[in-house]
Amino acid sequence: MQKIKKTYKFAFKTALYITFSMTLLTSVFLLLMGQLSVLIILFAIACYCISFIIIQYRAERFIYRRVKKIYDDLTLLESASLTNKPITTDMATLTKEIDKYARDKKLEIETLKIREEYRKEFIGNVSHELKTPLFTVQGYLLTLEDGAINDSKIRDKYLLRANKGVERLIYIVKDLDMITKFEAGDLRLKIATFDIVELIKSVFDLLEMKATKKKITLTLDVDYPKPIFVNADVERVQQVLTNLIVNSIKYGREKGTTEISIENLIKNKVIVRVTDNGEGIAKANLSRVFERFYRVDKSGSRKEGGSGLGLSIVKHIIEAHDEKIYIESELGVGSEFSFSLEKAE
Repeated sequence: MQKIKKTYKFAFKTALYITFSMTLLTSVFLLLMGQLSVLIILFAIACYCISFIIIQYRAERFIYRRVKKIYDDLTLLESASLTNKPITTDMATLTKEIDKYARDKKLEIETLKIREEYRKEFIGNVSHELKTPLFTVQGYLLTLEDGAINDSKIRDKYLLRANKGVERLIYIVKDLDMITKFEAGDLRLKIATFDIVELIKSVFDLLEMKATKKKITLTLDVDYPKPIFVNADVERVQQVLTNLIVNSIKYGREKGTTEISIENLIKNKVIVRVTDNGEGIAKANLSRVFERFYRVDKSGSRKEGGSGLGLSIVKHIIEAHDEKIYIESELGVGSEFSFSLEKAE
């Protein structure tokens, strides 16, 4: 145990009071007896020294035992911040440490409550996302088991629908697995130099039919005659662009537009903006749109398909590049998602 930092103020004053009282009484007694001499000075010095030592030792041990009990109680609560420090008998220091411990614990409890609420909501969302395709597949298989398998038309139709349900389950599980690996740091990026303009155009080509169904136009804000090279994982950035554009198509208005622009942010950074004129998102929901399975629509129904993990994956990919993603949106006007990338020299 580390050496205790001693304070002598209490012992000094108390010993002084005792010495003064004893010397005064002894002086009066000796004066009455007619034996008062200079020896009274030695008596006062001896009395003070003895009193000081006894009081200091006893007071320190008294306080130490009680303070040590406080530290021992905090040890039971696993307060590493206090138990790793030397025991102090200074009340001001101890009070500050206890106050700090209490504030830290309060913050820890509040954080745990928030995490618990998030955990409950997340489990509820996972259950909702998984049970719908599971029950769908189960329903089709049970119908086939009850005799519909003998009708070739119904059998083929139900097996096809069951297969789509299984594909949706696989899609959700794969996305969850990807997010888990990103969070655990198991997914490594393959950084390369590529032309972001060409990548955007290739994603447009892949999603052209999907956009055409809703009569949504996919376009760049201007014609980029020269390539814009960036350093990133081309496959992951393609996934980011795909998820953001698919989102804009899902929630975009019919005959609307999804526009992408590329701007210089700073000397070695570019920012890619994906803007649509769709439904938009209320301000109250903006801070949570990147959470897994979070729904802006609280009705519990999902008008559009998907795993519900697209934006969460986008955020993880961009942050894995040590870059930032931003969102601006206005309900009924549209949304703009933007993210930065390192520009190749």
